[in-house]
Amino acid sequence: MVEQADTTTFSIESEAGDVDDVTIPTGLVSLLAEGEQSSAETVGDITLLSFASRAHHLVHHGEDADEDLVAQEELAMELFEERFGVSYAEATGHHH
Repeated sequence: MVEQADTTTFSIESEAGDVDDVTIPTGLVSLLAEGEQSSAETVGDITLLSFASRAHHLVHHGEDADEDLVAQEELAMELFEERFGVSYAEATGHHH
């Protein structure tokens, strides 16, 4: 039987006051951290990366992306570049 791994729970709160918790294996957060990055920063980076990746997929590899989705994907890419200092294409090597 596999021993229970340690986990860390992160709370997410929106500006509107909505709250949710997500529990992630602590070791995974540590493995994915870059340098001296905090656990919260690591989860924040991966969250934005995940949203940007999903938006990119829907717009460029899905079917019939409407204007709102395209606009949201463009904003996600801008926020990605602000946070990481490189474009999504540069970071992922995925160019169109």
